[in-house]
Amino acid sequence: MSTFTAGEELPPLSVRVTREQLVRYAGASLDFNPIHWNEEFARSVGLPDVIGHGMLTMALGARMITDWLGDPGRLAEYFTRFTRPVVVPNDTEGALVEFSAKVAKVNEDGTARVDVTAKFDGKSVLGKAQAIVRP
Repeated sequence: MSTFTAGEELPPLSVRVTREQLVRYAGASLDFNPIHWNEEFARSVGLPDVIGHGMLTMALGARMITDWLGDPGRLAEYFTRFTRPVVVPNDTEGALVEFSAKVAKVNEDGTARVDVTAKFDGKSVLGKAQAIVRP
């Protein structure tokens, strides 16, 4: 049984999301919304360019937690709000999303709340991203 320590920081994760990966994710998730692949359409609806899926950003944050836990089954809950878009340029570099997290609270039953921060271009893109993890 693992124990958690309030204030413990998880190893950070930096991920580059390319347009190619984004289009593949869109296809796999059956989300063919053109804001995720068509620059002209994205701009016509007021976006700066093609944007990444909020769910993809959320999933990358979950990957940081499950890598730290060593067992995806120990991630009991995970939720967030999408606060800003991740703009994904059509180049080889893509968009850099940087994740950090720490154990915010340890509960009496041994579970813990982990707060996740995801930043793109220096600004938070997930709001109140929190996970409940099992020992």
